[in-house]
Amino acid sequence: MASQESWTPLDIEPEGVGGPEELIERLGAMTPAEMSRLLTEEKAIAFRGFDIPADTLDDVLDRVLPHRIGGALRPARERYIDDVWSVGREQPHMAVRPYNEMSSTHAWPGRIALYCHTAPATGGPTMVVDGAIWLASLTLELRERFAPGVRYVRYLHDGVGFGVSWQRAFVTTRRDDVEVFLDGTGTEWRWTADGGIHISRVRPAVVTHPVTGADVWFNQVHRWHPAGRGPGDVLSRSLSADQRPWNVTLADGSAILTEEVTQICESAARATVDIPWGRGDLLLLDNVALAHGRRPFTGTRRVRVGMAH
Repeated sequence: MASQESWTPLDIEPEGVGGPEELIERLGAMTPAEMSRLLTEEKAIAFRGFDIPADTLDDVLDRVLPHRIGGALRPARERYIDDVWSVGREQPHMAVRPYNEMSSTHAWPGRIALYCHTAPATGGPTMVVDGAIWLASLTLELRERFAPGVRYVRYLHDGVGFGVSWQRAFVTTRRDDVEVFLDGTGTEWRWTADGGIHISRVRPAVVTHPVTGADVWFNQVHRWHPAGRGPGDVLSRSLSADQRPWNVTLADGSAILTEEVTQICESAARATVDIPWGRGDLLLLDNVALAHGRRPFTGTRRVRVGMAH
């Protein structure tokens, strides 16, 4: 296997007439099993130079994401077409630390596709980190502390407060709808006296890849912990644990140390590979093998996201 320093995604480029027609034809010649095997081997596949237009995206995604996941109850994204989402609330000056999509939830996609609708003027590459290398770079002591998993904690207010309201998060104004959804996810929850809801769920910090059998670092500790959210999260740090819009602890409720979050972030930074964007490019990722994030950018950057089991 190539070292992480020399690894790059498999680039697939035009060989004939080009355009989305050639890409659709080439993808159609592959069986789902062949595509799965190739993605498992390569971890990421970049389809470049086909200049895929938005109105052809669905046809391409049908071939790389045959069983797309619906978008219900995804507050951070905005519906686009079918089961494709646009990344919302991007702050160009800030990096998005690498993470595995939906790893803090009760179920996650096995693969994701990122489509570049509009490339930024400068910067903005997608960052990826090999989860097996990330895990191996952490100290044994840290890995042992995280072995039982981590507890993700959210407080969603009733319309007034810091962060997201439960009505917006669950796209409903009915408490019954929220309770029915949460009851099927292994989540602990309680309505609070101020009309908000406190949600807590334990999820793994490490998972085993279902095909390769490799153990990978698979969580969002560094994104949920105040120490990993940067100086802009002062307000969250000043709130009590019960009032923070997001927080994370060890599975038993014990605090995660700042120095542990620092080690996690620094280990990811050393293993990061940047994947630049061109308009109309498509990037297919193994969501368990690779964490993904984004570098800062200038100009306008519009990336669509599709997911599948």
